[in-house]
Amino acid sequence: MQKTRKHRWLRWVSGIVGLLLVIWIGMGLYFFHVGMVPSHKSFVKNTHLTLKRSDPLYQQKKWFVHAHKQEWTMQSASGNYRLVADYLPASSASNKNVVILHGFMGNKSTMAAYASLFHSMGYNVLMPDARAQGQSQGKYIGYGWPERYDVRKWTNKLIAHNGQNSQVVIFGVSMGGATTMMTSGLKLPSQVKALVEDCGYTSLAAELDHEAHHMYHLPTIVRVPAETSLSLVNRVANGFYTSEASSVNALHHNHLPMLFIHGSADNFVPTKMVYENYAATKGPRQLWVVNGASHASSYQHAPRAYRQHLEKFLNQYVK
Repeated sequence: MQKTRKHRWLRWVSGIVGLLLVIWIGMGLYFFHVGMVPSHKSFVKNTHLTLKRSDPLYQQKKWFVHAHKQEWTMQSASGNYRLVADYLPASSASNKNVVILHGFMGNKSTMAAYASLFHSMGYNVLMPDARAQGQSQGKYIGYGWPERYDVRKWTNKLIAHNGQNSQVVIFGVSMGGATTMMTSGLKLPSQVKALVEDCGYTSLAAELDHEAHHMYHLPTIVRVPAETSLSLVNRVANGFYTSEASSVNALHHNHLPMLFIHGSADNFVPTKMVYENYAATKGPRQLWVVNGASHASSYQHAPRAYRQHLEKFLNQYVK
């Protein structure tokens, strides 16, 4: 009788543990699909270039639509995917170059206004589509971590095209800003003179936790196991744990000048993250928090001041 009860109890416990394990893995798979698999995301806006006359950046975007663009391609740093970029040479011969990096589920055309801005400042402009986004191949989004090697490869391609006297700026917004910071932790060619990040996160793990809390309203007791499961699924499918993808850790290895920009009303990538990023870098640095700007809208919010801050900072390092 006791053995029968014991066996029933063991089966009951095993069943509960098995069910919890299935739920745990299921949560990881669900959030991996939401976060890493490229598809329409209801929580992401501005995934395509739109022209509205009411847009403060309408003229810049209109210029981009009609600008002559060269299509560049290369294999990803891992060699698995064909990547695509637009290249816009400066109006006159220039050794100033910029690599512009777009945000989550964006593409090169969503950076139209920034391309116009840098082009008007005399830069050759290279605008890659990150892997698995835009016209570039890929299975999963890496939030800047695997993409940082692609950015370095694009930079080397740009230098090879425009000569060893090239001076390069790496610039990115949102996920592109985080990618810029993550790239800064690599050994980069000497032609890279400065970096600019706009509203990038401190780490993928921190950003995922923020969204799980504010978008899904998950309590800590649910968030922690869900995020752990997601990290394991991502390691198997995407090649890295979410905790590895850290802007802060990369910035500890950066000695290049960097300008940090963030909106004071950013609720998607909390404004507090920029202070941690700013504190982490080891090179010359400058911070501009744009009063009243929401996520990825600092340029739109203050176009004239945005250009002034960029020019003042970059003119110190790019001649």
